Amino acid sequence: MNTMLRKSVLGIAGLAFTGGVFAGPIAAHADARPVEGKPAAVAVQADKPDSAKLIPHGVQGAQSKIDLNDEQTANAKAIIAATKKAGLPERAAVISIATSLQESKLENLGHLGDKNDHDSLGLFQQRPSSGWGTPEQITDPEYSTLAFEKGLKQVDGWPDMPLTEAAQTVQVSAYPDAYAQWEQQAADLVAQHWNS
Repeated sequence: MNTMLRKSVLGIAGLAFTGGVFAGPIAAHADARPVEGKPAAVAVQADKPDSAKLIPHGVQGAQSKIDLNDEQTANAKAIIAATKKAGLPERAAVISIATSLQESKLENLGHLGDKNDHDSLGLFQQRPSSGWGTPEQITDPEYSTLAFEKGLKQVDGWPDMPLTEAAQTVQVSAYPDAYAQWEQQAADLVAQHWNS
């Protein structure tokens, strides 16, 4: 009985390995060591959000990218945490981070004096005079994210819209197409930090 069980297990393992080799280019380059080394790689992949959910339409136009400092990274993580708190999917975090990258480069901006766009503040450049909240609320990353995403949830079909259209519907920017350039970096940040 042990011999039969052993042959069955080895046969199944052989079929799984052979199937993996012929499955495609990724499997062909996979390490042929025993199965014990593979579960960790599978677990890492399972922890990352599906890129089809992050960028369902593909990126639109040329993409911009900036190097983030610790504060900007912390703000991206705060946006992700607030998105989770709101019970929204990863796509909402991508739209939120891309919007913040365009509006403030993920910096929690206070009043900029003459350089300021009206009374815009915070990660999303929200305006107290437009009803987004008090200056203290708007400069709180969690509050400002939840306020932005509350507006996003009111946009019919936002999950199926191109990012720039969804963001523009909430933000009403003078530069409506500018949000699209940040989609890849926003998706990369969500993929990196969603489960961290």
